[in-house]
Amino acid sequence: MFTVEKVGSDRLDIEMSGKLDSEEMRSALDELLDKSADIQNGKMLFDIVEYHLPSLGAMGVELSRLPSMMRFIRKFDRAAVLSDTNWVKKVSEAEGFLIPGLDIKSFNRDQRDQAEAWLEGFGTDS
Repeated sequence: MFTVEKVGSDRLDIEMSGKLDSEEMRSALDELLDKSADIQNGKMLFDIVEYHLPSLGAMGVELSRLPSMMRFIRKFDRAAVLSDTNWVKKVSEAEGFLIPGLDIKSFNRDQRDQAEAWLEGFGTDS
């Protein structure tokens, strides 16, 4: 499952659970691009309920859309990742070092309020 909700004019809330196949990946990427069309200096809140690596077909879809996904990611300044899986949190924060201009911070799933405060620039350190 992959859902995207636009919250205000500059934020996307994304929930991920389970394994994505190629059709679900195509639909998810379309939804991300559509809902982010008018966002600038945006924020994302990822809630990763239960993560499984996507299928090989889904990874192929993602790679084929790499140019549009690079344009997508440049629309955002901050991303908070909610997960109770340590390796997911560590990999998410490592991605922040690889994507210029995007600050990524991870939180436990029960720390949603802190994650939202961080996205808005309040509370915890950057």
